Amino acid sequence: MIPSFDKIHNKFKLNGEHYYQSTLKEVACDFIKEGLPYQKVIGDFLLDWLNDKDAISVTTSGSTGSPKLLALKKQSMVHSALATGDYFGLAPGNTALHCLPTGFIAGKMMLVRALILGLELDIVEPNSQPLLFVDMPYDFCAMVPLQLQNSINQLRDIKTLIVGGVAVSNKLQNKIQETNCNIYATYGMTETITHIAVKKLNNFSSLRGSKAKQPDDETFEILPNISISKDDRECLVINAPQLTDVPVVTNDIIELCSKNSFKLLGRIDNVINSGGIKLFPEQIEEKLAQVIEASFFIASKKDDSLGECLILVVEGSCYVEHIAEIIKKLPNLDVYEIPKQIFCIPQFARTNSGKLQRKQTLELLQ
Repeated sequence: MIPSFDKIHNKFKLNGEHYYQSTLKEVACDFIKEGLPYQKVIGDFLLDWLNDKDAISVTTSGSTGSPKLLALKKQSMVHSALATGDYFGLAPGNTALHCLPTGFIAGKMMLVRALILGLELDIVEPNSQPLLFVDMPYDFCAMVPLQLQNSINQLRDIKTLIVGGVAVSNKLQNKIQETNCNIYATYGMTETITHIAVKKLNNFSSLRGSKAKQPDDETFEILPNISISKDDRECLVINAPQLTDVPVVTNDIIELCSKNSFKLLGRIDNVINSGGIKLFPEQIEEKLAQVIEASFFIASKKDDSLGECLILVVEGSCYVEHIAEIIKKLPNLDVYEIPKQIFCIPQFARTNSGKLQRKQTLELLQ
């Protein structure tokens, strides 16, 4: 069945050239036959997008379990692109930079947004320094935090930037406050066809009204045509009929701030009950990130007295005594948030997209 949408906007450009459906297929074939590895993946996706099927197969990241194969409706991907375009005011002829791997949903959606919204899209190889050889301004771009970290000095050429994949640390957020680029963290997953909510990370003075955000505000605002609620576990439930046929029930514990905003507290599968006190590793990790340079995470192990005791797992070689001392000096760390033990692991388990796999990493301690 042929989808009920125009597959290519008449203003769409790729690397400075306008393409119709037939000529874009030729470009896709050239990418597959002669392109670099990242271009071959783009070519495969373009051919999938331009065929007569109404869905595209994608694989979840596998950060919280085994990767799953999903069939996403192309019409739903269009709705996702339109929602992003509406929220950020993207218009035909706006310029965009694509620097994410197209093998994952975020990279696929950068292409779909350009195709549907009529953006002029330039593609660079997805690496840790995507703006290194870029010398022109763009209206829109998407990155992961590592790319943002390595691009701070070039952000003046980007009008709006969305960041996803993993959380942006407080340390990185502090570094981006001086740039005029408007930067937003995103919340979403493959099942919701990338992000369904965003939160501002900088330029807070540009927000009007008495409820303008502050730098420490952790409130996500949902995109158009989406509603949210909580289940009996206090976890987020996403109702997005234009994106998914059924509500998406997450494992993310939230605080509902309004009918269209929420605060993310942590994942229910990560929550630690230590002596009757519920601890959210993600919140503790934000505090520890102020003094720990290496990759790390908070977890727990069984304890006869507390039920579960808090532990800190650090990647690479580390001086346990030194880390323990600097942690105790953190002024905003409560007593029960101080890890009882510290472990060092040479290398963490991660997904192909670089996301930490906590469970698999903890198994390395056994």
